[in-house]
Amino acid sequence: MNFALYRELLAVRPIRRLLLVGMVARIPHSAAGVLLTLHIVLTLGEGYAAAGAAAAVMTIGIALGAPWRGRRVDTAGLRRALIPSVISETVIWSIVPHVSYQWLLPLVFVGGLLTLPIFSVVRQSLGVLVDGDQRRTAFALDAITTEMVFMIGPAAGAVVATSGYTTAGLTVVGVSTSLAGLFLIWFNPPTRSPEQSAECAADQRHAAEVAVVSSAPAHVQEAAAELVPAGATATPGLRSKVARNFAWFTATVAALFAVAAGAGMVLSGTDVGIVAALETGGRQSEIGIVFLFWCAASVVGGLVYGAMHRPVAPIVLLLGMAALTIPMGFAHDTWTLALFSILPGLLCAPVLSSASEKVADLVSEERRGEAMGWYGSALTAGVALGAPLAGIFIDGMGPSGGFVSVGVAGVLLCLVGLVLQLRRRRVAA
Repeated sequence: MNFALYRELLAVRPIRRLLLVGMVARIPHSAAGVLLTLHIVLTLGEGYAAAGAAAAVMTIGIALGAPWRGRRVDTAGLRRALIPSVISETVIWSIVPHVSYQWLLPLVFVGGLLTLPIFSVVRQSLGVLVDGDQRRTAFALDAITTEMVFMIGPAAGAVVATSGYTTAGLTVVGVSTSLAGLFLIWFNPPTRSPEQSAECAADQRHAAEVAVVSSAPAHVQEAAAELVPAGATATPGLRSKVARNFAWFTATVAALFAVAAGAGMVLSGTDVGIVAALETGGRQSEIGIVFLFWCAASVVGGLVYGAMHRPVAPIVLLLGMAALTIPMGFAHDTWTLALFSILPGLLCAPVLSSASEKVADLVSEERRGEAMGWYGSALTAGVALGAPLAGIFIDGMGPSGGFVSVGVAGVLLCLVGLVLQLRRRRVAA
């Protein structure tokens, strides 16, 4: 292991600044979930079911918007792509605290749809700024900063909400996120290497030449054929265009998205399980102890993984995390639960950084923003699935059901994936 890689990376100013901005930009939205839930329950007087529905609507908006926002970064450039998010974050989250529940739902959906794409931008830019073994370390650092965000954001949101300031808190979420977006626009971290940027400019000139020739009189339109690559047609059909747009979406990339969804499912189910286990025993005030152990273990795991010389397959890491989550269901007090959370926590950051590293390696730069957007959607979809899945089993089996359900589901997902990989290798052989 080479822990000096961290010092080398953090010595590079653009990387250090990117990670810092990414961390600061994520804090407001990490607090938004808690603030929104408690605003609906405490301020609007609705139940937790209504709060859960609002969270689901926002999650759907984020899942739908992430690929589109990532694609806009690819096609329009970072600065132009971020303008709608910078405007919408302040406008929507300043209005949300002042409307009824019926108006809140469409607003949080649009807010999710236009949310600042900080996750995909940071990962995409890191993929450009570093390569080789450094990329593994960089993604591990990003995963570690994300864990630190979730040590700060939800706790701060809970303090603000229980103090009766949900309206001000939600407004601050929007304004601070917009400020982070403005800083990203000013900072403008690279999302393509110089070579790819040159190729993109050449492609744009090429498209302009084709347009000029195709609008010319009939006797010179034959020249357009010389501007079309060999083996292509001047006006490709919709099917070939769609196939070309999604050529990056291979079976391997699909498997990585499945790993991201599985990780999100296990993590959100564990989150709900921790809260249910401590609330059932009347130990709500000790929730922070378990979360501290869980997140701190993830930070340590990320540091170790980022210093390793060889990567570990994401599906293997997810299998370990899911299997080690199951014993958390047998904890009988706060400190036992905290100790049991350490082992799955150690694999949390490595799972996410390993999967991100593989996506960055497999997808070319000109489509990497879109791919990272879909990766974020897969992770979000898993998060949206894990909480209700755990909740169903908690209602039927008690608090232990949450940990067991998502742990077993994650193990089964990994086993199916490993069997399909082995079968594909045999066919290829």
